[in-house]
Amino acid sequence: MPTESDTHYDPSLGNKFIFVTGGVMSGLGKGITAASTGRLLKNAGFDVTAVKIDPYLNVDAGTMNPYQHGEVYVLEDGGEVDLDLGNYERFLDIDMTSDHNITTGKTYQHVIEKERAGDYLGKTVQIIPHITDDIKRRIREAAEGTDVCLIEVGGTVGDIEGMPYLEALRQFAHEEPEENVLFTHVTLVPYSKNGEQKTKPTQHSVKEVRSIGLQPDVIVGRCEDRLEPKTKEKIALFCDIPTDAVFSNPDVEDVYHVPLMVEDEGLDQYVLEHFGLADEALPEGQRTNEWRDIVTTEKDGEIDIALVGKYDLEDAYMSIHESLKHAGFEVGSDVTVHWVAADELSEGHDGQLEGMDGIIVPGGFGMRGSEGKIRAVQYAREHDVPFLGLCLGFQMAVVEYARNVLGLEDAHSAEMEDDTPHPIIDILPEQYEVEDMGGTMRLGEHTTVIEPETLAYQLYGDTSCSERHRHRYEVNPEYFDQFEDEPLVFSGTAGNRMEILELEDHPFFFGTQFHPEYTSRPGQPSPPFLGLVEAILEQTDDGAEAESEPDDADTDAETEVTH
Repeated sequence: MPTESDTHYDPSLGNKFIFVTGGVMSGLGKGITAASTGRLLKNAGFDVTAVKIDPYLNVDAGTMNPYQHGEVYVLEDGGEVDLDLGNYERFLDIDMTSDHNITTGKTYQHVIEKERAGDYLGKTVQIIPHITDDIKRRIREAAEGTDVCLIEVGGTVGDIEGMPYLEALRQFAHEEPEENVLFTHVTLVPYSKNGEQKTKPTQHSVKEVRSIGLQPDVIVGRCEDRLEPKTKEKIALFCDIPTDAVFSNPDVEDVYHVPLMVEDEGLDQYVLEHFGLADEALPEGQRTNEWRDIVTTEKDGEIDIALVGKYDLEDAYMSIHESLKHAGFEVGSDVTVHWVAADELSEGHDGQLEGMDGIIVPGGFGMRGSEGKIRAVQYAREHDVPFLGLCLGFQMAVVEYARNVLGLEDAHSAEMEDDTPHPIIDILPEQYEVEDMGGTMRLGEHTTVIEPETLAYQLYGDTSCSERHRHRYEVNPEYFDQFEDEPLVFSGTAGNRMEILELEDHPFFFGTQFHPEYTSRPGQPSPPFLGLVEAILEQTDDGAEAESEPDDADTDAETEVTH
């Protein structure tokens, strides 16, 4: 929170709340719009946090298929949540908790447990007030200790699943002073065939919002281009808001440029004035430009990395894509990710890996694609291609080495093959009796001890690191002794658990049982990802130098012929 000495902010003003809803269609970018707004308010000197409301009945996102919902993002406290919380952590540079993700399953479970315990003293338990009261409680508790809280309501206005949340928001606005609440509605502004920006979808969406008892204070139009002045005027007229409360969120090259676009439109200033905080904010000349400087870094090279996974969907590996961007910002290179189907590699399609500067094998679960991932690891190891293995990718690297170097034929993970003769990877001891799937893995932040004079120590610059985990299997201790004198070493451990591996005499061969992608930020790239990118650049530079240096023998031969 800004101190009185630099912004004259009065802490007694209390929390400000920005509710973000979406209309017309899902996937418009409500989360990025909210995160961008928060980024600008943080630049202005305020403490900002966020809450993501997911109206599904799941208690959390832990058991969801990435095809349906994108990656499962893991928080510091072990919460398995929607990927939008990853965007909030990256944009706001904060660590969030499970309390910042509200789901229908979580809310109803809590209310039902209270009813079973007799806490309602015989009252009839209903959506209103018991569910809506619990939703409001969760929002206020998550916002505690910050200046501004952004609350994104997942889904689209009009969805039956979201109705209790919108009613809770209506009550919330009734209970709070008007100057403490702002409603932002994100909607689609498509083009007609003749190139006209059409406002009718926005009009109908706002009509739906107003029928629920909510009046948007700000409308953000998602369009291929900036909204034209006449488009803004039409939206303002039919949606009953000032023209200067209509903002553009056009398509951009990178989501990290969205804060710059809405800042150019004046969204942050409008929000500050609505809240009565314009005079409390840092003067524009004193606001940090660090974000702009980072995300607009000039790039003078391009790196191609193969991501060998099961899902042909960027959202399924969102944090990995973003971590590679962060590393690219740091070194001034564009990083292009090429998806390679792991199940195709198992049939011998190594040609997809040829020409790649680096290879990443990400986390995952299940048998499908495991042989392809093992083949990708082998290709990286044998062809000196910089390699990064994450969670399952770390485990498959151990299996590959056991099979092809140690000679343990048919070695595998017990997750993939129950009857493997060499279960190099086996289930965690504390998981033997676990039957439920949700929230039962080794989750959240844990400390890894790092061996000095190793690549891991070089990357992290310390003898320990704290990273987030999400796994049920690990390296089998019964096989530790077979790796003792091998070039493949476990350079990071947590008690009897192997956490980091690396391969000596290789340009970059690094694997982690944890997920370093969850803690990467613009300006603070994850050490393993930065190490991978730097190793690729070093290898590329060495190759270029080798090509440019004349061969002595060839030079002598030319001299003899010339003379």
